[in-house]
Amino acid sequence: MAYNQERNPFTSPIQQSNKRTKGKGRHFRTDDEGAGMTKAGVESYRSQNPGSNLQTAVTENKPTGRRAARKKSFCARFKGMKGPMKKPNGKPTRKARALRRWNC
Repeated sequence: MAYNQERNPFTSPIQQSNKRTKGKGRHFRTDDEGAGMTKAGVESYRSQNPGSNLQTAVTENKPTGRRAARKKSFCARFKGMKGPMKKPNGKPTRKARALRRWNC
């Protein structure tokens, strides 16, 4: 039996979605904007992968319910990641920008 990429359940959203960071209907934010997928990108991914539960970042300051739990979980996991918060040139890394976007 040959390997079939289309049936691989472990493909990333980048491979599934059209990777665009510029223009109307883009699916990803730039590093300067905090990185991550846009609402359009998440909708595109979910349409291509029925049953998936991919969601956008929780960016509000005081979320409630499940959104608060997602934010708390993300911040706890991401803050513990190894790696610097700044690049050698002084600019923040993707890790730092993601944490800032989630208001961690």
